[in-house]
Parts: sequence; C-alpha cells; structure tokens
Amino acid sequence: MRVLVIEDDAELAAAIAAGLRLEGLAVDTAFDGDAGLEHAMVNDYDVIVLDRDLPGLHGDEVCGRLAGANRAGILMLTASGAVEDRVAGLGRGCG
Repeated sequence: MRVLVIEDDAELAAAIAAGLRLEGLAVDTAFDGDAGLEHAMVNDYDVIVLDRDLPGLHGDEVCGRLAGANRAGILMLTASGAVEDRVAGLGRGCG
C-alpha cells in the first residue's frame, strides 16, 4: 500500500510516516498544498493523509481537486475543534 502524507509540520509528518512505515507501508511526504497536489496527480496512492491548514493551497482546496480526479481515499487531519470546519472538509469529499 502506498500513502501520501501532506503535512506542513515536518516533525509531525515524519512521525506519521515512521509509524506507517513500521506497518510496512510505502510513504511519501509533502509539506504544502501545492507539492501535495502535484505528488497526488503524478503518483498512484491508495490513501492520502491530508492536513487541513496548509501553506500554499489550503487542505480543503487540495481535497476538492483530488476528490474527483483521484482514486485514493483521503483522510483529513485537523486540529480544529469547530464543527463547521470539520463539516466543510467532509463537504469536499474528505473523511
């Protein structure tokens, strides 16, 4: 299984990637929305772990662009506690 982690916090991205690799998954990382979108459009991923608050393209925008163009499942991460923010991400096709 191949996973893309799009997370601007390099330490958090490394921790997520390390945990996934321990489970035998192949993991790529990107640190902003633009780079993440580019990775996702040129590589085949099974799952994309997507931070919501990214520099460049916001995670919601990345999700919206990928939801219709990519077969990968998208798991959105957010530190936001607001229900409205979580619903906005779900409305873009991210879970």
